[in-house]
Amino acid sequence: FEGRRRMMQAEKGIEDLRDKVDSLVIIPNERLKYATDQKITFANAFAIADDVLRQAVQSISDLIKKTGLINLDFADVSAVMKDAGMAHMGVGRAAGKNKAEEAAKMAISSPLLETSINGAKGVLVNITGSTDIGLEEVDTAASLVQQAAHPDALIIFGAAFDDTLEDEIRVTVIATGFEENYPGAMNNKPFTAAGEKKAEQDAAPAQSGNAGSEPVQTPPAAAEDPMDDDGWSQIFDIFNKKR
Repeated sequence: FEGRRRMMQAEKGIEDLRDKVDSLVIIPNERLKYATDQKITFANAFAIADDVLRQAVQSISDLIKKTGLINLDFADVSAVMKDAGMAHMGVGRAAGKNKAEEAAKMAISSPLLETSINGAKGVLVNITGSTDIGLEEVDTAASLVQQAAHPDALIIFGAAFDDTLEDEIRVTVIATGFEENYPGAMNNKPFTAAGEKKAEQDAAPAQSGNAGSEPVQTPPAAAEDPMDDDGWSQIFDIFNKKR
């Protein structure tokens, strides 16, 4: 809705970012109308896009710094996101009888991002629930992720307990390793692996022009925004300590 010229500027910005970051998440502004079934204001729509970026950064931060039953660490994140190109990040939360299936489906396919993990060659999946989470529920969520990814995908699995979730389950998915011309995967077309690269970079989010984007690259210094413990400064501090 911002016009062809604005779209071209955004696309050029995305192309310029590709060679300077490890991973890139695109949020097309045109998809904001699909963010919710409810009627939302123009301002709220962009707030939703910002929140998607926040969730992506926070999910990486949580994977690295929080102790789990099956831990994921910085090396796991690097194995999937380093020099990976286009990426999908999704967080699904659900409660009730079919919570595992619903949360997994939310995590592996995002109408707002216009992406899914179909054909991904590298996948990080973390499942969090209360201490009474069932083995069958964990298996259901993990199986859905595995089925959606490439048959030969590297899938790194993590699990953690959080009793504040009670009957709820949370599934976090980070997927990479798509074709270089990865269009979004919402059309369910199969994808092959992107070529391996050798440069080493880290993570940082951004939103650009007609499309919001999240590059992955460490800035010179940590951000100074007065956010909570899971904010920008925390994840940059974590990345700097791990290097």
